[in-house]
Amino acid sequence: MAFAGRHPLLSLALGGITLALIYNEIAGRLSGVRRLAPAQLTGLINRDNALVVDLRPAVDFEKGHIAGSKNVQMSQFDPENKQLAPAKALPVVLVCKAGESATAAAKRLRKAGFTNVGALEGGIQAWQGADLPLVKGRG
Repeated sequence: MAFAGRHPLLSLALGGITLALIYNEIAGRLSGVRRLAPAQLTGLINRDNALVVDLRPAVDFEKGHIAGSKNVQMSQFDPENKQLAPAKALPVVLVCKAGESATAAAKRLRKAGFTNVGALEGGIQAWQGADLPLVKGRG
């Protein structure tokens, strides 16, 4: 309380940041999109034959991508895409560079009727940070 009395702006900033973090966590849990760690994604691919959709530009995809993933640029992303439509029953995991675009695209899939949708938390950067392999080329 003494700190709050002496530094009201810092205290307000701390309160605002705390509320923003709480809101972000609650919104993430209510969205219906699972945020997957790299190890969870590996298990989902091996166990449930998950469809991994990489939303990065083709140039980045060719430099390195998760084995078996399909490349669909974010500008061309459509839940009714011919590669995605047959996979409504399968787990679908979206991947981007850092995880933000994938989460937004996953929400669009949920609205289109996909039931088992996830996004790689931290994107390809998290995958590389976990020392997991990437495949070069078109895939």
